[in-house]
Amino acid sequence: MKPRIPYAPDLRTLSMITTNSTIFINVFVLFPKMLIDIHCHLDHDYFNDLDKVIANAKGAGLKVILTAGINLETNRKVLELAEKYDIVKASLGIYPIQYDNNYGNNEKNNSNNKLNIDEEIKFIEKNKNKIMAIGEVGLDYSEGKDSEQKKTFEKMISLAEKLDKPIIVHSRKAEADCVEILESSKLKKIIMHCFCGKKSLVKKIIDNGWFLTIPTNIVRSQQFQFTAKEAPITQLFCETDAPYLSPFKDKRNEPAFVLEAYKKLAEIKGMELKEVVNNVWMNWQKTFQ
Repeated sequence: MKPRIPYAPDLRTLSMITTNSTIFINVFVLFPKMLIDIHCHLDHDYFNDLDKVIANAKGAGLKVILTAGINLETNRKVLELAEKYDIVKASLGIYPIQYDNNYGNNEKNNSNNKLNIDEEIKFIEKNKNKIMAIGEVGLDYSEGKDSEQKKTFEKMISLAEKLDKPIIVHSRKAEADCVEILESSKLKKIIMHCFCGKKSLVKKIIDNGWFLTIPTNIVRSQQFQFTAKEAPITQLFCETDAPYLSPFKDKRNEPAFVLEAYKKLAEIKGMELKEVVNNVWMNWQKTFQ
C-alpha cells in the first residue's frame, strides 16, 4: 500500500527549505494551476538552474511567470526564455538606466544611456506580438533626480499607448513624479511594481483604478501589508521580483515562492486562499487577455 499523503488545507504544495535546496512535495490540489508571478527577472545570473526553477514553479501551481527585461541584453534574453518555457511570458522595458548596476557592466549600461533608447524602442515594437507588457520602466531617484529618466519614461509610456499594452512601473523614491506622469497619460492598464510611496499616493493609485503588486517580502514588510489591506482584491497582483525580496531569510527568491504572497494576502483580507487565487487570475484575464 502506498503511504498516505497528509492533507494540507491551504497549500498546493509543501515546501521544505534546506540549506542548499528547496524540495516541493505535492499534496491535495485545492485549486487549479492558476498562480501568477507578475514580475521577476529570470535572466539574472543568480538563475543558473532555470530548468529546476521552472519545475519548482509548476509544482507550486504557477500558470504564468512574467519576466521583465530592462535593457538591450536582458530584453533579448527574456524573449528567449519565453520561447523556451511554456509558463514564462515576456515583458520588455528600459529600466532607469543610471541605476542598472545589477545587470551587466556600467560601461555597457552607460552606452545604452547615450542611446540606443530609440533603437531599443523599435526593437520592442518589432516584437510586440511576443510580449505581454511594457516593463520594467519608470523612475529611480535613489541618487537624485534625473531629467533623462523622465524623457525615457515618457517614451516608454507612449510606446505602451501605441501598442495597447499594460505597463509595469518602477518608482523608487520617485513615487509622486511617477504617479503625476502616468496620470497625464492615456494609459489605463498600469501596474505599480513594489510601490513604496506615501499612503496618500497608494490611495490615489487605487482611486485611479490602477494595480498594485504584493511581493513575497510582505511577510515582513509593513508597507506592503498596508497596501494589501487598503487595495481591493480586484486591483492586486502578486510578485516575487526574484531573485530579490525572498520571503525566506538568506534564500534566493524564485517564482515558486509567490505562493507566500498569496497566503499573506489571504490572511490580511480574511479570505480563503482559493478566493485570492481566483480573483488575481481574473485580474490577469481582464488586464492581459
